[in-house]
Amino acid sequence: MIEILMLAFIVIGITFDLFGCIGLIRMPDIYNRLQAATKCVTLGTCGILFAVFVKFGFSAAGVKALLCVVFLLLTAPVSAHALARATHRSGVGLCKGSVCDKYAEDRSKNII
Repeated sequence: MIEILMLAFIVIGITFDLFGCIGLIRMPDIYNRLQAATKCVTLGTCGILFAVFVKFGFSAAGVKALLCVVFLLLTAPVSAHALARATHRSGVGLCKGSVCDKYAEDRSKNII
């Protein structure tokens, strides 16, 4: 039963990693690619690490995997936000298909 649960988390993690890699290739600009990469790391890698935790339980390897999951869940979205904000502030524009730029609207109104 544990092997089936572990295998399910590995398959889910690899699937998210695969879709994230496809998103890195297919997305039109840096902001969309950053979103795909963040989902890939957060859901894919955390799924695989959680499978390691399921396999090893509360041993040294399992606890380290669980700590890595917590670390990734806390840092990946924050770092993606910081990268996107720095990219936008440095003047990199959105793709032609983008509908609106709320960050630029807020900056023009001096909200942020």
